[in-house]
Amino acid sequence: MRRLAACSLALALLAGGCGLGEGDEERGGATIRVTRDFGKQRVGTMRVRQVREGDTVMRALRSRFEVKTRFGGRFVQAIDGVAGKGPEGRRDWFYFVNGSEASVGAAEYDLSPGDVVQWDYRRWDGAMRVPAIVGAFPEPFKGGLESKRLPVRVECDDAKSPPCREAKRRLRRAGIRASGASLGTSGAEKVLRVVVARWPGARLVRATAALEQGPGQSGVFARFAAGGGTRRLHLLGPNGEVVRQAPPGTGLVAALSPREDQLIWLVTALDRRGLMAAARALASRVLRDAYAVAATPRGPESLPVGSGR
Repeated sequence: MRRLAACSLALALLAGGCGLGEGDEERGGATIRVTRDFGKQRVGTMRVRQVREGDTVMRALRSRFEVKTRFGGRFVQAIDGVAGKGPEGRRDWFYFVNGSEASVGAAEYDLSPGDVVQWDYRRWDGAMRVPAIVGAFPEPFKGGLESKRLPVRVECDDAKSPPCREAKRRLRRAGIRASGASLGTSGAEKVLRVVVARWPGARLVRATAALEQGPGQSGVFARFAAGGGTRRLHLLGPNGEVVRQAPPGTGLVAALSPREDQLIWLVTALDRRGLMAAARALASRVLRDAYAVAATPRGPESLPVGSGR
């Protein structure tokens, strides 16, 4: 579903395009965002007012930005003069649609009404692949993935707790309709899951255990660790190093995609106060363009820690 947004070692298929050409108009537009350093620096934003049949991510990008490509026009090498450095420089352009990396190159990815596309120039020594990010919120919950709207399910460790109620309220405010379920609920139906639970209880959802292994496994620049009888939340830098331990009352909002057919948003913390902070961070103004967000007592902080340059 969204496994090609890696670096130039694995990105021979990526590129970009826009819906301004001929073709039947589809209702609704799309948004193209260009950022740097894990979404922390905004380069530019454009709006495709009407998506037409055959419009692609590559055409959209070219309509507003100066783009240089490689591999027959399928891999974006540079945007507005900022060029990827490849295997030796370990900095390249990556793209996401509705918060998930795409399954095909941008020249082959057809835009759909409501899509939020983000191109980000970042280093990839800490994580070559980041399967999912939170920066397109309220997508993918409203528009879905690859033009397919999916049910949204909120799973809480305590459905009556204030953090669970707050997370549901925030989703409703964003126009997202969601059902509720107990933590770890299984089922054959394909759903987008929002897990609201303290750590390590959240590990009842098996895929979340990747948060103990670092960004190379989870794609998230935060890691839960245990030692000496104390659990800790480490906030990581762009190469995966521990920058600091999160203070009490810190929550985490992150997206995980352990399989192509699975997407889990995790709202978690080590304590109840942090869990409430994470639930309150479910807002587009907080999450915009971010890979993941630590909701600290001093305010939300986009991860990884540091500029990533």
